[in-house]
Amino acid sequence: MNDIKITIIDRNGDSHTVDAPTDMNMNVMELVRAYELAEEGTIGICGGMAMCASCQCYVLNEDEVELPEKNPDEDAMLWEAFNVKENSRLGCQIAITPEIDGLIVELAPES
Repeated sequence: MNDIKITIIDRNGDSHTVDAPTDMNMNVMELVRAYELAEEGTIGICGGMAMCASCQCYVLNEDEVELPEKNPDEDAMLWEAFNVKENSRLGCQIAITPEIDGLIVELAPES
């Protein structure tokens, strides 16, 4: 098993610590969808192409995990998104790797 633990705070404020496989080429947005932690049709609308910001989340412990750098597409999408904070990231751009074990994210409001 190549699972890590990720904590996701849903849009109702409920915390869920879930197993996240590092060997399936998944990202945080897909993990949220797999565990049904957001209402159907409200997350990953663009399919993970960094084009809609529906998977925006706030990384609550970025100093404790090794996140990938923001790419230009993610940066541009966050520039146009609502409710953006300094710790905002797109869940579709955070690959599930051993380096992010213990990641804690909070889903951003829908709009």
